[in-house]
Amino acid sequence: MYGYNEKKAGQVVAFFGLKAGGQINVLKLAKLLYLAERDSMAAYDEPMFYDKLVSMDHGPVTSISLNLVNGMQPSDVWPLYLSGRVGYDVIVNDTITLAELDELSKADLTILNTLWEKFGQYSQYQIRDWTHENCQEWENPQGSSEPIPHERVFKFLGKKEATSLSESLQSFRAMHKRFEAVC
Repeated sequence: MYGYNEKKAGQVVAFFGLKAGGQINVLKLAKLLYLAERDSMAAYDEPMFYDKLVSMDHGPVTSISLNLVNGMQPSDVWPLYLSGRVGYDVIVNDTITLAELDELSKADLTILNTLWEKFGQYSQYQIRDWTHENCQEWENPQGSSEPIPHERVFKFLGKKEATSLSESLQSFRAMHKRFEAVC
């Protein structure tokens, strides 16, 4: 998706994996990635890495990142941060340290650390249930997946300017689409 920051998203995955001791459950990771996007929208009126948001049976997720975690999309970037999967766990590349996550700003790190402090001890099912109960923009897709428009997220975050914020995101993506077409 245009404007998606694959390197930053990979570093967010590495951050949570490192915090979890080198590997993290995929479901738990998917929820943390979604909450990172959402909390960035709440604090700064824009997503952290500009993923596509969708409702799935187990709650809201960042679709592009989840596809990359699951190996459903090729990537030259993610192998820098992840060495693969073992069952339902994602394994962080053992050469990566938190200090090397240079795409993450101080503001990003504040959000990520706050999320880890709150949810780090949660199981994948506890954090899934938390998103079901607290992310009002999520709607049960009954075995499918449905897009979650950014405008709906902004609305449930209490942003009075939800429409204009969403339009700004669409303009950002349109600009990236034009830029990528030229390059």
